[in-house]
Amino acid sequence: MATLRNLKIKTGTCKRIVKELHSYEKEVEREAAKTADMKEKGADPYDLKQQENVLAESRMMIPDCRKRLEASLADLKGTLAELEESNQKEGTEIEEAKSTIVEVEQLFQTTEA
Repeated sequence: MATLRNLKIKTGTCKRIVKELHSYEKEVEREAAKTADMKEKGADPYDLKQQENVLAESRMMIPDCRKRLEASLADLKGTLAELEESNQKEGTEIEEAKSTIVEVEQLFQTTEA
């Protein structure tokens, strides 16, 4: 049985994963710039290889984060649907969940386009 508390927790989870995804995207940009700078300056091949490994690890986190966000979004939608079936269609938790769903779906649309 879905409760408003569960809905609030799942909404928070989605928001946290969105922040995490943005953080990883920024990290990839930062590390890519650092790698390019090192190549430009002719850095030591070992240091350059280590930096490329850091960049690769950062890039690997983005698809993982997206998968977790997709799962979390599906979970949130399911909980929201359960609550709406039990005639709980109003409240700040419900409004917040709906706005989070819209935000996450827009995020997926902009990254796929």
